[in-house]
Amino acid sequence: MPEVNIGKASSFQDPGRRVVEIGSVQIGVFQLDGKFYAYENRCPHLGGPACQGKILPRVLEAVAEDKKSAGRVFSRDQLNIICPWHGFEFDIRTGKHVAISKYRLRPVPIRTGGGDVYVTLPRKGESGP
Repeated sequence: MPEVNIGKASSFQDPGRRVVEIGSVQIGVFQLDGKFYAYENRCPHLGGPACQGKILPRVLEAVAEDKKSAGRVFSRDQLNIICPWHGFEFDIRTGKHVAISKYRLRPVPIRTGGGDVYVTLPRKGESGP
């Protein structure tokens, strides 16, 4: 599996995203709190470009002391990527769908070294579901 240099770590926003295309493979690269995460740009639901969707905090239901809804609030700890085709939400740190465990973005190995960011391309036939 070839490893490819995709740029200087300092050129990535935090939080931020960059979708790179290497050959026929599109990879979404995210930086969040100084760490890098990479996924194939393919939603496991219907193959949409999940990594190109909006990045938003997870929406949570606030519960009052009387156990009734106090409205919705944004998470302070979790940022999600939202597939633009059907709104499936995935945790940027894990690639997991926020509610349906069978859906998960396919991770791509990523590392930093010497100030650069490297991804390891999947072998032919190993591409997403």
